[in-house]
Amino acid sequence: MYSSETTKYLIHLTLQIEGVVDKPDVVGAIFGQTEGLLGEDLDLRDLQRTGRVGRIDVQITTRRGETKGEILISSSLDRAETALLAASLEMIDRVGPCTAHVKVDRIEDIRVTKRRKIVERAKELLLEDFDEGTINSDDLLDEVREVIRIEKLEYLGEERVHAGPNVMESDAIILVEGRADVINLLRYGIKNAVAVEGTNIPRIIIDLCSQKTATALLDGDRGGELILRELLQVAEIDFVAYCPRGKSVEEMSRKEIVKALRNKVPVEVIAEHTLSEGAAERLPAPVSELMEDEISAEQQKDTGEGGRKPPSTLGEHMVDVRDKKIARFLSPDYTILQESKAADLEGALQTINGDVEGLIVDRIVDQKLLDQIGGKNLEFVAARDFKGIIKRPLSIRLIKIG
Repeated sequence: MYSSETTKYLIHLTLQIEGVVDKPDVVGAIFGQTEGLLGEDLDLRDLQRTGRVGRIDVQITTRRGETKGEILISSSLDRAETALLAASLEMIDRVGPCTAHVKVDRIEDIRVTKRRKIVERAKELLLEDFDEGTINSDDLLDEVREVIRIEKLEYLGEERVHAGPNVMESDAIILVEGRADVINLLRYGIKNAVAVEGTNIPRIIIDLCSQKTATALLDGDRGGELILRELLQVAEIDFVAYCPRGKSVEEMSRKEIVKALRNKVPVEVIAEHTLSEGAAERLPAPVSELMEDEISAEQQKDTGEGGRKPPSTLGEHMVDVRDKKIARFLSPDYTILQESKAADLEGALQTINGDVEGLIVDRIVDQKLLDQIGGKNLEFVAARDFKGIIKRPLSIRLIKIG
């Protein structure tokens, strides 16, 4: 009986047959047309019987009246005997009633293949799995700081929700999803974050929101949207802010956190039913004066040394446009790129150029107009209302101006 442990070589042969045949026909042709060809010592049946040649593996496919495939034969013979056996298989010229062409593609030395795999794996182990024992001061400091941050975490209420150390003393709180989000905000000096720990909002969160200015800063995914919808139903939320699309709060950099909190939207700006349907997402707008000192310092830096006022927020633009029958295209920093009459929006879409972040328009947007807007790769569209929307572009946030 043949043992795969003794395999030295693997013969690869290609097969082409001018007709339709099955695997047993191919195997029968191999035995029948090589019988007695190389003498008794190299008879294929005897070689299989004595375990010097393995089973014949035939893989074929049939298409348009032709059969093509591959034959694999494992061998524990020496190199010369294996080469001789492989050459004899090329003598097969018929399979059943059909003309056949068999050619040796290659003879694989299994030991060489194994040796190559061993060397490659050894390289991986050498580069990846050895502990070099080198000391990185930054890594050590980060590890120590992380312990301090974790020690600063507090547990509030009977549910023992994770929170920063300043939540109870602060006039404003930031609602995030979980413990890792609270720790990430602590990393950047924001100590008034509290975790809602999923969609089953704890009682302590509801109580805190009734007493303090509450901002929801949630992940930019479906889970964040569902948590926001429940928060809006059970708690008094004042502002909504989101991290960049597809990111979680625990992955955000300091700059991204500051920008998200500075550009949050008052809940009143967004239509209630729009949020309940999950259509209003990740909307930046005004900043609260009640955030941590870190945020205030960042705002002051943004005004520049001369005290220049930063661009208007999205919420301010929405208030400006409402009931004015105008359309306003905004850049990523919410400066006005172009303004036109709302009735002329279709024409303005044809001429708008530059890096356009979004559109605010005091008119109803239907499916035809939304399709035209979708071709401009905008991040958001804020409109008086949306009617007859059947196919909503996933890449555009739809905001109903309240």
